[in-house]
Amino acid sequence: MSDPVQFLKELQPAKEYFIGIDSDGCVFDSMEIKHKECFIPMFIKHFNLQAVSKYARETWEFVNLYSKTRGTNRFPALCRSVALLSERPQVRARNVSNPDVSAVEEWMARESKLGNATLAAEVENGNQGLAPIKKWSDAVNDAIKDIVYGVPPFPLFRESLEKLSGSADAMVISQTPTDALEREWKENEIHSYVRFIAGQEAGTKTEHLAYAAKDKYAPGKILMIGDAPGDFKAAKANGALFYPIKPGDEENSWKRFFDEALDRFFSANYAGDFEEMLINEFEACLPENPTWS
Repeated sequence: MSDPVQFLKELQPAKEYFIGIDSDGCVFDSMEIKHKECFIPMFIKHFNLQAVSKYARETWEFVNLYSKTRGTNRFPALCRSVALLSERPQVRARNVSNPDVSAVEEWMARESKLGNATLAAEVENGNQGLAPIKKWSDAVNDAIKDIVYGVPPFPLFRESLEKLSGSADAMVISQTPTDALEREWKENEIHSYVRFIAGQEAGTKTEHLAYAAKDKYAPGKILMIGDAPGDFKAAKANGALFYPIKPGDEENSWKRFFDEALDRFFSANYAGDFEEMLINEFEACLPENPTWS
């Protein structure tokens, strides 16, 4: 599809309700394997962090798995990981050169579609400061394609998808590259239940919801399901309800969605005390600051 943003803007409701669904860590138990087996080795390799690999690994895991920035786009995640790593006294003591991510920060300040296509276009147009970033990002994608397969959805997700599909338009809302999302959803034969798979190429999660759902569905009839604070922020920015898949307790989260939350959503009995309870539980799962700070 040449312009996924325009497609989302033109997409019209087919059903009364809309449900956006994050993918990595929410539908699939793929966050751990992607970050620990793909992102982190390439982070260490491409940014010459071998001498501080222990701290690089710990920092990347905190930023991307075990803190309130869990699930963020890979480019802001890279910058935050580098910033936190550079503050660690063990890293300073070893005189390791901090990776230069100034070109990424400059690019992020003016680009809303933080994806491989826009990154490649920047490099092709002469932005050589981003060439090492593209090399790293491409290597991550190659590793994911090589290593990450055969990961099924969490128990009761497929049943939940089947249950909601009768009344709601469903859509994947993610910051993962679209080709990887399509590969995973098709591999598990669940792609036919969603109207569109929106990856990083279509903008941020907040933009996905704004383009596809905001002002197209009645108040209280838009729900975002996610496992990261960014999913919650996207929901609230668009006046949508939020259902959290709690990191580390995903099976029970999907069970509660299937048994109770979805019915509450469809019966206008979700907002208020029930949603507030879920959000409080969710926010307690992930810290803001690292334990070593």
